[in-house]
Amino acid sequence: MKHKALSNLSVAALILFGALCSAGPAAAQIAGGTTTVEASVTESTLLAMGWSVKKTLLGKTIYNDAGQKVGKVEDLIISPDKNLSYVIVGAGGFVGIGRHDVAIAVNQIQDKGGKLVMAGASKEMMKAMPEFTYATDTSKRDAFVATADADIAKGKVALAGLEKKAGAAAADAKAKIDADVTTLRSDLKSAETKLAELKQASAARWREFEGDVSSATARLRKSVEKAAG
Repeated sequence: MKHKALSNLSVAALILFGALCSAGPAAAQIAGGTTTVEASVTESTLLAMGWSVKKTLLGKTIYNDAGQKVGKVEDLIISPDKNLSYVIVGAGGFVGIGRHDVAIAVNQIQDKGGKLVMAGASKEMMKAMPEFTYATDTSKRDAFVATADADIAKGKVALAGLEKKAGAAAADAKAKIDADVTTLRSDLKSAETKLAELKQASAARWREFEGDVSSATARLRKSVEKAAG
């Protein structure tokens, strides 16, 4: 039995599109005047199709072929030529982690008896998929940078305190404190350098630098903890 990739409502819209795509432009009367606005039937039909898909897909739960819930449709991604390319599926609450949106090609989603099914999907697979973020959404980058900035600020305070301590230390203790100062200063510089590289990268590429910054700030936090002890 052949499965439908979209709902009956969407299929009906496609049929309507095929019947009307060769028709000429439609004229819309502007209230209070005689001006008309040209709008092609093709364009109008595509808009109608979009609303049909929205009513059919948005907010619907996605199941795998074993009947397990693996996500919920949160958004639709439309390519520049207005063809539907991906559905954005919120999987976090279904796979036991925080917010985790993933992009799924629309042809992987089928309508089986009114239920949206992604064959072969599993919670482990959804969890392992890379998280989808909008190109214009910088909230996660901003939060990450703020945390790294805070770690660096704490590192500077700790370094100043350790240098002061070294200046007042007796000769037998000063050597160890000086070694801690050297390590903390090096870790602080490394974290600042890595974070500067991330800040200079475009919003779309910041993830490429995330790992290096995380490693550098982790080392810095350990040095700060050692200095405090």
